[in-house]
Amino acid sequence: MTNQFMIIGRLVDNPVVKEIEGKKISKITIAVSRPFRNNEGIYETDFIPCILFSNLAKNVENYCKKGDLIGVQGRIECLNKNLKIVGDKVTFLSTK
Repeated sequence: MTNQFMIIGRLVDNPVVKEIEGKKISKITIAVSRPFRNNEGIYETDFIPCILFSNLAKNVENYCKKGDLIGVQGRIECLNKNLKIVGDKVTFLSTK
């Protein structure tokens, strides 16, 4: 079985790392345009929340800012019927 997630999009806000229960955590949101137009001829955008931990969270905070294009690979976790996307790897693609 495989639980793998991959997304490419732009950061909605500047990443911020917080320490919760001794762990470094960053909650980021990535804006991703849909590959098709809606009935009005507009490309809609989805806002995907992702969670980053430890050094990965710190690196994204240090090197990325709002509007940067990044790729996130990770997994989807389901706890108590709540889905969350956990990033395991981030690729810095370009700055805005």
